[in-house]
Amino acid sequence: MSEPTTANLTRDETAARSAQVTVLGYRVELDVTGAPDAAVDGFPTAVTVELEADGDTWLDFLGASVEAVRIDGAAVPVEYDGARIALRNLHGRSTVRVEATGRYSRSGEGLHRFVDPADGATYLYTQYEPADCRRVFACFEQPDMKAPFVFEITAPEGWEVISNREAATTEPAAAEHASPGAVRVEFAPTLPIPTYITAVVAGPYHRVPGEWSRPSAGPDGGTLTVPLGVLCRRSLAEHLDADAILEVTRQGLDFFHDAFDYPYPWGKYDQVFVPEYNLGAMENPGCVTFTEKYVFRGDATRAQYEARATTILHEMAHMWFGDLVTMRWWDDLWLKESFADYMGTLACAEATEFTEAWVAFAERRKAWAYRQDQLPTTHPIVADIVDLEAAKLNFDGITYAKGAAVLKQLVAYVGREAFLDGARRYFRAHEYGNTTLTDLLAELSAASGRDLDAWARAWLQTTGVATLTLEQDEPGGETVAAQSDTRPHRFGAGRYEYDRDALVCVGRADVELSGTPQNAPVRLAAAPLIVLNDDDLTYAKTRLDAQSLATVEAGLSRVADPLARGQIWSALWNAVRDGDLDPARYLAVVARHARGETNTALLASALANADDAVNRYVPAADRAHRRAAWLETAWSAVQAGGGLPWARALAGAASVADGRAPGIRALLDGSGPVPAGLRLDPDLRWSLWTALAATGYAGAAELGAELAADDTASGRTAHLRALAARPDAGVKQDARRRILDDVTLTNDQVDALIAGFRAGRRRDLLAEYDDAYFAGLTGVWRGRSIEIARRIVLGLFPAGESTDAVDGWLAAHPDAPGALRRLVIEQGDHLARALRVRATWG
Repeated sequence: MSEPTTANLTRDETAARSAQVTVLGYRVELDVTGAPDAAVDGFPTAVTVELEADGDTWLDFLGASVEAVRIDGAAVPVEYDGARIALRNLHGRSTVRVEATGRYSRSGEGLHRFVDPADGATYLYTQYEPADCRRVFACFEQPDMKAPFVFEITAPEGWEVISNREAATTEPAAAEHASPGAVRVEFAPTLPIPTYITAVVAGPYHRVPGEWSRPSAGPDGGTLTVPLGVLCRRSLAEHLDADAILEVTRQGLDFFHDAFDYPYPWGKYDQVFVPEYNLGAMENPGCVTFTEKYVFRGDATRAQYEARATTILHEMAHMWFGDLVTMRWWDDLWLKESFADYMGTLACAEATEFTEAWVAFAERRKAWAYRQDQLPTTHPIVADIVDLEAAKLNFDGITYAKGAAVLKQLVAYVGREAFLDGARRYFRAHEYGNTTLTDLLAELSAASGRDLDAWARAWLQTTGVATLTLEQDEPGGETVAAQSDTRPHRFGAGRYEYDRDALVCVGRADVELSGTPQNAPVRLAAAPLIVLNDDDLTYAKTRLDAQSLATVEAGLSRVADPLARGQIWSALWNAVRDGDLDPARYLAVVARHARGETNTALLASALANADDAVNRYVPAADRAHRRAAWLETAWSAVQAGGGLPWARALAGAASVADGRAPGIRALLDGSGPVPAGLRLDPDLRWSLWTALAATGYAGAAELGAELAADDTASGRTAHLRALAARPDAGVKQDARRRILDDVTLTNDQVDALIAGFRAGRRRDLLAEYDDAYFAGLTGVWRGRSIEIARRIVLGLFPAGESTDAVDGWLAAHPDAPGALRRLVIEQGDHLARALRVRATWG
């Protein structure tokens, strides 16, 4: 259903509204007793807002209907256009009450409803960022209008009902207002927070309680005690390793308590793992929500546990950066996300068992940033966000990972203690308020004694990623570090030599490059391998010189330091994407050295990049050969005991090459031996079945039998994906029709159908839809929520051999919504890059 244009709030109009209106508090009443009935698609929602204002304004609401509006107890005409509720003639302090009906969500936006196929239980949770609180209750939907909230939730008896604060009262609901057996839970008032981090979770969740305590600072002494909770669906309870999650939680609270010198302010700390989640996690204070993909049904690598720990600590950092102090508007989204990314990784590396967390950051998070920062739609870390549609797409690699990488460089520039002292000043000066970049820089400058305006201009208000290179100042002479930009860089350059069988760092030069013509060349003594930025202090791509590349090709797996290996893997992959390194040489390095990679985050990235090299960057004439060779590499590694990472790589390789289909079927039906170190858990089994389906070696009957053995939510979604993967024109047509036309599909089901539609990369089956894709773009954008529309626009983008159709659509649609144009431009640029690389090595 198309959303009204007034739903897309602009920066200018919200700034004018916050200047006119002061919100004093909200009382929100939700009745979700009808949620277990599938025929009920809406819920009663009422809000009472205390405010001060003069003149006309509006409340935001995206729901089914508005039944009544009262101002100071008097009914007024309902003026509602589907997105805004007009408030007329306000004078001074007023009480506004809105009674309405909201819609349960299937897209993960607003109040999402999920029915567990394992036991029929119904689960609810909210997800709002950046502006979906208005799908649940009428509100002032902008981050700079903070206020206290009181939530009153009426729900079925026996449900866990959770919000940002602890429950103040729980009692039977009045019979005239709710179903028999319902309970009414009223929560304690929150401290002032913006709408987008309020939260409600309800359903028969499984809870594991805990507690964290620390002596309180100050003359009165005492102890700060925070109740903890870890929750998930009942049918996942057997897989919930709550003790490990609670341990990381306590370690993080210890770390931030000391680092920020500001006691955790939000009372309790619940962490809820929820189904069909659009994000990794969300920092709702006191009620953090996570994707339940972090509840591992089967085997998981150490990198997956590390990623979960980093996410837990990222969200915890938000309790201060983002929740206590909030950006004024989405231009400064980085003020919370970059800091949380940096602090979450720092806490993971220093407070938990995952001491190598910076390795994954350098290889995986920064790869995301480098990719985003080379697109024509790149933007400064401090972005120009004119409206909510632009904000939705700005949760990207620049806002998160580039910002965090630049903060790491800032810490190297001002010193760790000065950085943390500036953060402490920032929290104290702006607690429960809203800020901009200027406010932060003022506190960091005061703490460090440095004027950071020039640093901010160079790093926060510019775009693009530099490349650091090694050059010889003359034939046979010393090596010189050089850069491709004008930003200041401070980093280490490591010299590596063989010590017996290992490549070890025998010396590190501290390098400072100013990027100016007066920049003195930094000379480095010769070594078999020189790794630039091997301490990962700056944000830049690096290149290996010819001698270092030769050393890496022969001995990458012998480099002892995992952070240095991460920089090398990153340098190799960036060189492939930039057309400077033949993809075939990269694949040879992976085949030779990935089996010796002991860091599972680096291994997972190398294997994923190899898959991308084979299917995206290898010249078309060589693709079938390279796919077959990569399949053999993965198969051999699995047989040799490579374990889960290689088995996942095998599934990817087998979806485009069928040379090992009989062996994979034997693994799945039990007629062949399972290699040592491998467990065929449900998720891995589905990946392998999907690969067989994509190459025509598995049909509906086999996939149905697998579903009968795993009739869970994850199993049903995987079954949907596998069915759509079959290489049949009718199957592809039906999958595409459902993606575009079936509005009852959930977000996860849309993803599954898209993945199945694209499985096998069969251009012979998909090319016929290219014209229809571009013809239907604006209709998809107008007719679906931005979350679902974004998935469709990205997921169905044609992977053709030319960008002509992209260029034609952009030329013909100059007035299309900016967010839609951004997605098409970015996908077109990814395609153009791949075509350039293929042409270079073809």
